[in-house]
Amino acid sequence: MDHTETLSGDHVPIVTSNSRGRVSFWRNVSGFWLLGLCNNFAYVVMLSAAHDILKQQETHNTTTNTLSASLITPEGRNDSNSTRYDCNPVSTAAVLLADILPTLLIKLAAPFFIHKCPYGFRVLLCVAAAASSFLLVSFSSTVGMSILGVIFASVSSGLGELSFLSLTVFFDRTVLGGWGSGTGGAGVAGALLYSALTQVGLSPRATLLIMLVVPAIMAASYFFLLEFPPSFPQWRSRKGEGLLRDPSAQERRPLMTEVPDDAEREQEEEEGERDRVPECRGKPGVGRDRKERENMNDMEMISGIEEKRFGWEFQCSASGDPGDAGDLTCAERLVALRGLLKFIIPLSVVYFAEYFINQGLLELLFFPGYYMSHAEQYRWYQTLYQIGVFFSRSSLFCMKLRRVWVLSVLQCVNAGLLTVAVYYQFLPSAPVVFAIVVYEGLLGGAAYVNTFYFISKETGSREREFAMSAASVGDSFGIAVSGVTAIPLHNYFCSL
Repeated sequence: MDHTETLSGDHVPIVTSNSRGRVSFWRNVSGFWLLGLCNNFAYVVMLSAAHDILKQQETHNTTTNTLSASLITPEGRNDSNSTRYDCNPVSTAAVLLADILPTLLIKLAAPFFIHKCPYGFRVLLCVAAAASSFLLVSFSSTVGMSILGVIFASVSSGLGELSFLSLTVFFDRTVLGGWGSGTGGAGVAGALLYSALTQVGLSPRATLLIMLVVPAIMAASYFFLLEFPPSFPQWRSRKGEGLLRDPSAQERRPLMTEVPDDAEREQEEEEGERDRVPECRGKPGVGRDRKERENMNDMEMISGIEEKRFGWEFQCSASGDPGDAGDLTCAERLVALRGLLKFIIPLSVVYFAEYFINQGLLELLFFPGYYMSHAEQYRWYQTLYQIGVFFSRSSLFCMKLRRVWVLSVLQCVNAGLLTVAVYYQFLPSAPVVFAIVVYEGLLGGAAYVNTFYFISKETGSREREFAMSAASVGDSFGIAVSGVTAIPLHNYFCSL
């Protein structure tokens, strides 16, 4: 019989039948890795693709710059300004705002009603939005049409992120590592694949049409690769299902406000626990008498409040299904959201500092004496940042860091250092910035995966699904604020 380590460090047996448990486990981890990759893929490639398409349309240079992820000319310097910085007319933060605002709006509103939409329909909507973004940008004939394509990519990414994060509560928490690694890999894979295909001679339009395979892979990963628990509500809303007869018996954890039980209810609960086994979601025939359980086949072991079988994590509670006490009321969701602030605020700060650097400062850190042009230096800044993000978002398999606020402080130090470096221009060469940018990506990626890991671990079973989707607003809010802040900073430095 195989064993696996639980969140508390204990070793719990996994029931296997011809290694089926191990296969199912890796199918789910791989499935979430692909979902993370595909979910962020369209978002990553859309800006550079829109820029190339607009160039083919021979639009005005200023209009093209508005949609470009890199507003640097290939010749190395921008001759349209006479300041000490090699500035562009429009900050890349303006592009960032156009990208992030649809995602932010979705993440702010959707957690309060998205539970009424079954997961299967949500995934189909994400797939349709991603495919529409590729088609709109590839066949765009106007600036507005290209912007609409970027908006569709943003909608797909935002809805997909909050949906797939909340989906993880139905699986072993290890799938969070797969999801985080996949989202980190999207930045590297998206940029490299688009560049490679265009470099070998394919037109941007043909390249984008080839990338329509990505939404198809997302759909296949979800519907055919993941192994769902038997009770998973694929095509139906879970509203009103499985109401608890005794809501006080539900699993509670420190993140949420706890309602005190009266002494009589506690006594009845203790007496019941002596005779019965807590129910586990996805497991039929639970709640047997202790004597009957002792006679059960050893192939079905129950361990404490968690059982892992066939790669699924079985959370045991009075009824055993996330949301089994019915839908959270609006007031309960607001209480849960207040409890999530200790996770959301540090994550927002990390991403604020991160994108303040990426969109407000990096384009101003140009070293004329270096062998790379300004465009090449900026491209490498972004590529190395994505590599750092990929490795740190994959780190959940190796290590976990509870104090995410430490990463927030370190990222703010990075932002302060590079702001001073832009003003005084004391950094000696581009490789120094390369190293700082990799470090920046490592901090940001680690903050993301550890935030959601500990939300999943410390949230009560009834609130967990809502908490995972609601907390996803943290990174988007920080990115949006950084975009608003970086635009006046860019204008200030370019006026010097």
